[in-house]
Amino acid sequence: MTQAETASPRLRITEIFASIQGESTRVGLPTVFVRLTGCPLRCSWCDTEYAFQGGENRSIADVCDAVAAHGIRHVCVTGGEPLAQKSCLPLLTALCDAGFSVSLETSGALDIAAVDLRVSRIMDLKAPGSGEVARNRWENLAHLGAHDEVKIVLADEADYAWAKAQIALHRLAERCTVLLSPVQGRLDPTLLAEWIVRDRLPVRFQLQLHKILWNDARGR
Repeated sequence: MTQAETASPRLRITEIFASIQGESTRVGLPTVFVRLTGCPLRCSWCDTEYAFQGGENRSIADVCDAVAAHGIRHVCVTGGEPLAQKSCLPLLTALCDAGFSVSLETSGALDIAAVDLRVSRIMDLKAPGSGEVARNRWENLAHLGAHDEVKIVLADEADYAWAKAQIALHRLAERCTVLLSPVQGRLDPTLLAEWIVRDRLPVRFQLQLHKILWNDARGR
């Protein structure tokens, strides 16, 4: 390894794979996923605990080459919590510079202000049922624009009531697209859909398409 390679920013990567985007307004699009290792949160419904540790150290150039090899325009950088690694920011910029359409899936617990503005930020708000509601970084809301999205995953009716209150209080639907999802196996999606219609909530209902297709299989 050359001195330049040793000095270049590196990331801990759990996996890079091609699949169908299962969430957000990009749902259904063939997408390359770059899953970074590590997360400071422990949501009760987390389905990617395998990304909390392990992984492989890779350079930004190596990651970009691996993404390009798939021949797909859309790229999603996810985790774990990708912003927990400082080198995530230059990775996002490098992917944009390479001509990819880039989205970032982030928990909302870490500062998103420095994320390249070309990136579509898919930011969670953690409802009480996640066990991590205290980790929401409310200052992030001021940085969201029309090309960003807020995702709220709901475990029960109490979570729905909480989400409804936050949407109104922070006028979230005026900032960006708001996505509501049921926790698989804990909240009946039909109920959630009926609540949204009943309350005329200005949100997009979504199911996790990748779970319907492949359950929780890694690399899918």
